[in-house]
Amino acid sequence: MQASSDTLILIPTYNNAGTLGDVVHRALATGLPVMVVDDGSTDSTAAILGELPEVSVLRLAQNRGKGTALKTGFMQAKEWGYDYVITLDADGQHFPEDVHKLLEHKASRTLVVGSRAQRGNSGGSSFANNFSNFWFRLFTWKNLPDTQTGYRLYPLKSLPGLWLLTARYEAELALLVFSAWKGLTLTPVPVQVSYPENRVSHFRPTRDFLRISVLNCVLLVAALLYGWPRMLIGK
Repeated sequence: MQASSDTLILIPTYNNAGTLGDVVHRALATGLPVMVVDDGSTDSTAAILGELPEVSVLRLAQNRGKGTALKTGFMQAKEWGYDYVITLDADGQHFPEDVHKLLEHKASRTLVVGSRAQRGNSGGSSFANNFSNFWFRLFTWKNLPDTQTGYRLYPLKSLPGLWLLTARYEAELALLVFSAWKGLTLTPVPVQVSYPENRVSHFRPTRDFLRISVLNCVLLVAALLYGWPRMLIGK
């Protein structure tokens, strides 16, 4: 698919059949091209996407994690000639109608972060986000209200090496940290959030908290050796 604009909406999904169709239809209504990366879904995702010929679909043979799905989508978007990718989740929590809010801040070295109101979020997820925000501030000396949101606008040409991304959920935090160290502007933009009853979340508080903790240990070493010295030199 050749680029029809400079921006593509990327929706990674894994077993979100209950909400995927609505999310994709609303994303298409924005007028931007849409790509869905099916991360090895075993529900009716393939059938739903088969009824949407206007959507570009990449299918992974087995579930490999959100980080891998994002990396796959970014690489394909680059190959097709896109300069920017807007990512949003397939579980219905994000409003595709908010895409214009992110586009207002589009720039070649700006990563726009859609910040959700934490009101109504589950306790485990809210704690994980606050925990993540603390470590992000320590690593980068920057404040963001929502470091775990999947609603973002990425400038593809300015992103750090995609080989640095881990395979799973914690990849999005790592990408924020690496982007900050590279000198990208990180711009938070308030977005709406909803948690529909048929939403399927793959966030696992214990497992993902442990994975984030391991990542934080690695990033702390990287900050000491690379991130903090680079930011000091930049200042």
